[in-house]
Amino acid sequence: MFTKILIANRGEIACRVIATAKKLGIATVAVHSEADKEARFVKLADEAVLIGPAPSRESYLVADKIIAAAKQTGAQAIHPGYGFLSENEDFARRVEEEGLVFIGPKFEAISKMGDKIASKKLAAEAQVNTIPGYNDPIDTPEQAVEIAKGIGYPVMIKASAGGGGKGLRVAFNDKEAHEGFASCRNEARNSFGDDRVFIEKFVEQPRHIEIQVLGDAHGNVLYLNERECSIQRRHQKVIEEAPSPFISDATRKAMGEQAVALAKAVGYQSAGTVEFVVGKDQDFYFLEMNTRLQVEHPVTECITGLDLVEQMIRVAAGEKLTFTQADVKKEGWSIECRINAEDPFRNFLPSTGRLVHFQTPQESMWQADTEHRYGVRVDTGVYEGGEIPMFYDSMIAKLIVHGTDRNDAIAKMREALNGFVIRGISSNIPFQAALLSHPDFVSGNFNTGFIAQHYPEGFHASDVQHDDPEFLIALAAYTTRRFRDRASRISGQFAGQEVRVGKDFVVIQLDAVAGEHEYVPVTIESFDPNGSRSTIVAGGKRYEISTDVPLGPIALTGIVNGQPFTAQIERGVDKNPLSHRIQHNGKQIDAMVLSKRGAELYRHMPFKAPPDLSKFLLSPMPGLLVQVAVQEGQKVQAGERLAVIEAMKMENVLFAAQDGVVAKVVAAKGESLAVDQVIIEFA
Repeated sequence: MFTKILIANRGEIACRVIATAKKLGIATVAVHSEADKEARFVKLADEAVLIGPAPSRESYLVADKIIAAAKQTGAQAIHPGYGFLSENEDFARRVEEEGLVFIGPKFEAISKMGDKIASKKLAAEAQVNTIPGYNDPIDTPEQAVEIAKGIGYPVMIKASAGGGGKGLRVAFNDKEAHEGFASCRNEARNSFGDDRVFIEKFVEQPRHIEIQVLGDAHGNVLYLNERECSIQRRHQKVIEEAPSPFISDATRKAMGEQAVALAKAVGYQSAGTVEFVVGKDQDFYFLEMNTRLQVEHPVTECITGLDLVEQMIRVAAGEKLTFTQADVKKEGWSIECRINAEDPFRNFLPSTGRLVHFQTPQESMWQADTEHRYGVRVDTGVYEGGEIPMFYDSMIAKLIVHGTDRNDAIAKMREALNGFVIRGISSNIPFQAALLSHPDFVSGNFNTGFIAQHYPEGFHASDVQHDDPEFLIALAAYTTRRFRDRASRISGQFAGQEVRVGKDFVVIQLDAVAGEHEYVPVTIESFDPNGSRSTIVAGGKRYEISTDVPLGPIALTGIVNGQPFTAQIERGVDKNPLSHRIQHNGKQIDAMVLSKRGAELYRHMPFKAPPDLSKFLLSPMPGLLVQVAVQEGQKVQAGERLAVIEAMKMENVLFAAQDGVVAKVVAAKGESLAVDQVIIEFA
């Protein structure tokens, strides 16, 4: 076994590898960029080596620097995590040539499976089901159109070296095939340094289901059941679960056996994933093989009781698998939500900055060195006060739950999301909460088009429906009553001017945009200052609430009408000391709690409408302005490209919302932009 390994990655996956290495008594070395010098994984590792500036092409993608760091620190092996160089055959070869061990498959397997064109041919030879398509590189958009017409629309245009949703487009007609080819090729060249593109048939109403495989150097290859990864947005996975609520035992076995056959055909040694597209009749076709650890590997760990990182390390050290296919478990149900630094209400644009508050739900999950049990697990690479840089992926944490069955897992995840506190940046937690409560998700009736089908115009606050909105009103009143009670007990108050606490209030739900507030009368029938049962009547409904959480923390846990709950409550939002922000099950309300007289007076307050910003193009996120596509005096039409901003490894194109004339280009190409910074002014 190794005594020291280097992790050639960053963020949560680096922390994840460090955790298992420590359990095995292996020392760890972190390599990091200048932007990550204060990152959590750097602090957790036994040693850390600076390898370059913030851009990954100058740090995490420079093989020479990583190998030099391994030799400098005496590391015997390198774990690549996922992304960056994890599926780079040249890097894996170099590691071996330098006398180090690559904790992953041999470079020959990476080479054969990393090329999507070659991998499809190998899959067909191994008698694995494959999708009809054109499996040779395509040179021009015109050729792409002709091939697509021959296969029959819709088609998928895919980069041969692509992955993670990058370098992939779906085309339903000639125009989309022509444009998709150019975009796919450019994105592939910039992201992977390989612009080869191929085309295959797009299976309609598809589900994305993948099989986890594990092989050793002694010829043993097993499959560790499947993961359901169909909940995707723009080909990026959002929610993953294991097992799948869709496939039968017979299909699982057939898919698993084909995945093993493919892995054996390339002499696969390590953890890997064979991805399939599955039709509505459970017909399945090979998509690709990911020759690395997957982001969603924890859900497999939960239902099997295996530590996949440990297995990778043991296999790399030459050890033999200690279990057989018959020993592989499938216990309970696990779900993972990717918590991303993005604003779901602004078309999921990246959100970077400092984590003013970062509090994860309480963990109660199986760990590899303890008894297997159900609960909550959080894999993250950030901490409160840390910075979310603009240079890397937007995922800041993975929230994983393990339940006795699917309904139990969904309930656990919804409650865990309620307790996940993130402030300073936006996150996709409200979106995750909405997905988990959607009837089609709960019933398992979905495919990869689920998000596009149900949220065709994007995601809005109105899309989050709460099954008991009066509960949020009651919580606002209850919280105000607690603050008033504390204020009333402060000593030294002037006689006759003491803080008085009534029992009748009006909760005003604030609408800062329209100014059309909702007034709800609330009565506090009973109140216990020690946190025991208090009774609140809101909207004609009675709520008995108790909690032992003191005033102050954002996350509030307690009991309502005999059932446990977790909500988030903040006071004084938007510089209004009388307001409260209540969040529960993805729903958020801003409210003021006033006396009846105070509410009557508030009705007469003038409404200040927000300023008209329609004549400005504002930056929706922090990022680098890589292109300004218009000039001063130019007429533009609605839908025309105006500018391109790069953030978190993604290019974000800004389009004109309406016809107009460019009066002034305020920001210059190459400028670093802040949120809402003016880029273009219109006449």
